[in-house]
Amino acid sequence: MASTLYPNLATPTNLTSIPSRKLSSLSWRTMFDSLISPSNSSITTTKGKHCSVPNVVCNAQSTPAAVNLAPGTPVRPTSILVVGATGTLGRQVVRRALDEGYDVRCLVRPRPAPADFLRDWGATVVNADLSKPETIPATLVGVHTVIDCATGRPEEPIKTVDWEGKVALIQCAKAMGIQKFIFFSIHNCDKHPEVPLMEIKHCTEMFLRDSGLNHVVIRLCGFMQGLIGQYAVPILEEKSVWGTDAPTRIAYMDTQDIARLTFIALRNENINGKLLTFAGPRAWTTQEVITLCERLAGQDANVTTVPVSVLRFTRQLTQLFEWTNDVADRLAFSEVLTSDTVFSVPMAETYNLLGVDAKDVSSLEKYLQDYFTNILKKLKDLKAQSKQTDIFF
Repeated sequence: MASTLYPNLATPTNLTSIPSRKLSSLSWRTMFDSLISPSNSSITTTKGKHCSVPNVVCNAQSTPAAVNLAPGTPVRPTSILVVGATGTLGRQVVRRALDEGYDVRCLVRPRPAPADFLRDWGATVVNADLSKPETIPATLVGVHTVIDCATGRPEEPIKTVDWEGKVALIQCAKAMGIQKFIFFSIHNCDKHPEVPLMEIKHCTEMFLRDSGLNHVVIRLCGFMQGLIGQYAVPILEEKSVWGTDAPTRIAYMDTQDIARLTFIALRNENINGKLLTFAGPRAWTTQEVITLCERLAGQDANVTTVPVSVLRFTRQLTQLFEWTNDVADRLAFSEVLTSDTVFSVPMAETYNLLGVDAKDVSSLEKYLQDYFTNILKKLKDLKAQSKQTDIFF
């Protein structure tokens, strides 16, 4: 797709810039020494809302005094930083941004396997770690907009990246004069304070709102891409498919559509400060998804059902031991996903606000049909190319 820069990109009237000559004179450690402190496990927003975050130790204030930087060359409104660029959603945000003509910088943690695919696409990769606040400021120099797609790795404590890291990122964005901040959250996170990840997402929403940054919060229900590894591939490989007996319904959405709608929202100045929820055209139960995959694959699934009662007992058991606390946190999130809950919202108002036609948003049926059609064709082609039938070892 040819790169096209939309002509209606809004340019803020009060742009803040950071001359490179000033960077050497700043003491980043002085600026961020007070971000994380072990003296508190909750925050109180400027509107008086008390937010208790399980196992989180942070007394950061949501409206720190910004560093007084001398004016210089204004940053371009097309310059963005994507945090969590290697993830399922992050990489689609990067691709969309590049296709639309943005200058994309990706914050990536140092890793044994470098994110070369991001460079190959045309993005700039900078190494930093949200769990190390002193590494963040340099990544924000010359950036107009931050798009936060990041979440902690499964082996990490939830609070490390999803709370303490996000607090540091938001405070740094405030101090550096970032013009806009896009934060991805979870649908209904405000209704489940018993689940650490959802409570942290809700607290981060409030922290961002009270920071004074120009921002948009986007709550998500579920990714269609996640269903490939969970259901489609195991069915094709005749392996077990794991599910529960709960009637939960989730309106999965293609991450490409999420990325497209995100940039429409980014360019719409009337959406500043709003909370949006993105959901797919229809909410699906686990069994409905499995049945759809079976039909498209042309074979039955080997389904192993885990009762919700077992999941609940496992969560209670893991909470007895300190070394399993994070497992319990993630099981708590899984328990919500396997309860009698609907993760969906009507999208008519959102489509109207964004000027989007509902017909342009992919359905799960179309997404999975395209996947199975392509993968089955490739398997057929590979079989046709194999001329040798008798192979001996």
